[in-house]
Amino acid sequence: MRRAAAVAASVLDQAASSLTNIAVLVIAARTSSADGFAAFSMVYIVFTVLLGLSAAYVGQSVVLEKGEEHEVGAAARSAVTFTAAASAAAGVLLLAAGAVIGGAAGLAVLALGAVLPVVLVQDGLRYAFSALRQPHRALAADLLRLAGAVPALLLQPHGSSPARLVLVWGLSALPAALLGLALLYPFVRNRPGTPRRYLRKGHLGRRFAVEFAVGNASSQLAVLALGLLASPLVVGALRGATTLFGPLNTLLTSVNAFGPPLLGRAGSRRATVRAAALLAAVLALVALGWAAVLYALPDHVGRQLLGATWQSAAELLPATGSQYAVMAAGTCALVTLRVLRPRATLSVQVVFSLLSVALMLGGGYLLGGAVGVAWGLAAGSALKAVAAWTRVARTRPQPTTPRQDGQRSTAPSS
Repeated sequence: MRRAAAVAASVLDQAASSLTNIAVLVIAARTSSADGFAAFSMVYIVFTVLLGLSAAYVGQSVVLEKGEEHEVGAAARSAVTFTAAASAAAGVLLLAAGAVIGGAAGLAVLALGAVLPVVLVQDGLRYAFSALRQPHRALAADLLRLAGAVPALLLQPHGSSPARLVLVWGLSALPAALLGLALLYPFVRNRPGTPRRYLRKGHLGRRFAVEFAVGNASSQLAVLALGLLASPLVVGALRGATTLFGPLNTLLTSVNAFGPPLLGRAGSRRATVRAAALLAAVLALVALGWAAVLYALPDHVGRQLLGATWQSAAELLPATGSQYAVMAAGTCALVTLRVLRPRATLSVQVVFSLLSVALMLGGGYLLGGAVGVAWGLAAGSALKAVAAWTRVARTRPQPTTPRQDGQRSTAPSS
């Protein structure tokens, strides 16, 4: 494919995937009671964490593969095979956990365990197609995913249990997964993969997984802990508010995906930083504008979007909007660091993500409940953005040398 067509297909694919996630949460909120959506949100957080770990450990490393077509095809086959095996193992653990938990929550966890291999393999195919430079094939599968999930959930009666919604959502991914595998087959046929490569010492995905765990999963797991130990309604309110910012998630994900190569071609270090700062300012203004639009929505429109969850989610919109504004600035700074010095991001993520969790739990929930949690997350994101841009100002470019098996070597940090 031509570069412009490939970029367009990749952006549309990301948009289709994000739209599916937004639609799933909106329909689940409208279909459920506030308590039911809170339970669904807690299970969805577990899925989101597992999805992020899979993308970090497997997806982000396979897209770095270079070489002849047969070599990349073998790497793509390895990635999909490993994802299938790892997700099946994780599914078994979830089935066991669901049986132990019991009740409605246990049934929802059981449902997630049953469908986990389908949804993770379907999402993992996107990275295989990206490595093969076939984003239009990923787009075809993800459009089918969207076309399957939305009608399936819309057909569910009001008041459906969280377990039923999880099961329907997961099984609706099966046609897209089968289509994706069929589209992938010509590129991996007669090209045996080596899934064990993902268990080798030094696999770059381990670093990506650690960075995801401290940068994203830590806050999500902290929210999940609040739901388990304090009030599940807090989880529902937070998930409802963040769902409304789904378009911003799409933009930030696109920045992570396409920002490094575009900034890398900016030329000098000054030009790279200037372009990143301009992008950060634009995205922050977009986030604040979107927050203002949402805050101005009449209550009856909000209830059409989120059902019974709207009332609690609406109280969090100022804090969540502020969080997305500073997240935009922080994301652009971290992307810039990946261009100038790839290994410089981990320390920022570790320190300030843990600080965000402390602010969310200690200063947030204890002082202000759900609203306090949202402002704690915003404060943590703001501090991370300041730290990342400070690191950008002090960092000089560091050359990287491609290595085999999706690894890169860098000169020692000073």
